[in-house]
Amino acid sequence: MESIIHKIRFMRDEMGPAEKLICDYILNNANEITGISISELAKRCGCGDATVVRFSRKLGFDGYQSLKIGIATEIKLSSSVEEEITKKDTCFEIFQKRINDVSVALKNTESVLDEERLEEAAKKIMSAKRIVIFGLGNSAAIAQDAAHKFLRLGLNAQACCDNHLQAIIASHLDRQSVTIAISHSGSSKDIVEAVQLSKIGGATTIGITNYGSSPLNDNCDIVLHTKSDETRRSILAMSSRIAQLAIFDAIYTYIVVNTDKESVNAVYNTEVALQNKKY
Repeated sequence: MESIIHKIRFMRDEMGPAEKLICDYILNNANEITGISISELAKRCGCGDATVVRFSRKLGFDGYQSLKIGIATEIKLSSSVEEEITKKDTCFEIFQKRINDVSVALKNTESVLDEERLEEAAKKIMSAKRIVIFGLGNSAAIAQDAAHKFLRLGLNAQACCDNHLQAIIASHLDRQSVTIAISHSGSSKDIVEAVQLSKIGGATTIGITNYGSSPLNDNCDIVLHTKSDETRRSILAMSSRIAQLAIFDAIYTYIVVNTDKESVNAVYNTEVALQNKKY
């Protein structure tokens, strides 16, 4: 199920003037919506009851009451991440709050991840002659982990976390290549430029980014969304990174179970090659 709040934000530009007022009110006062009537909401937004009904139906609901129930359910789901971390918290209590953040981020990512696009991305990666994964900053570790997974399957995968090398590599890709670009914000200039360069040679471009409008979203052939609202206590963006890792793990597992013996043999050969590295 898609996040209602994110859907409102995403669809705002498609709304009429009065409906945009409703959008803005809900985005700024979501916690209040469940306690006010349709007439009260219409009054606060300076529109009629019919506009509120029309707005609700554009979001896929039968009416305002169904919309209220949906928003209430969503707020309840996400409320576990609103508790602030304080100096009074023990390290274990902070750990508990952080895993709550991660749990909510994973569940929310499930609500916005397009099932068909995920499968399409997995098939493109599985058949590609060359796979390059671009990530900078927090996303660099995710790119390296993904390349490691794909290499174990015998795929020709490479992670690149240097913006100059990204431009060089992207300029040599072709129609048999797949570019995977990772950026939580979707606004990393270097990552977007690497995607644009990749498209010149005909490479399939896959973006992994947070749900909503962004330059990366607009430039990729396939977009896989996470949904993690990083807060001021999540400086290292752990929740979003774990959601990204989960997407790559799903793709890795899909390839394993859909390539008959090839990937199984590749994994076996990898393990054999690593045996001498262990006591």
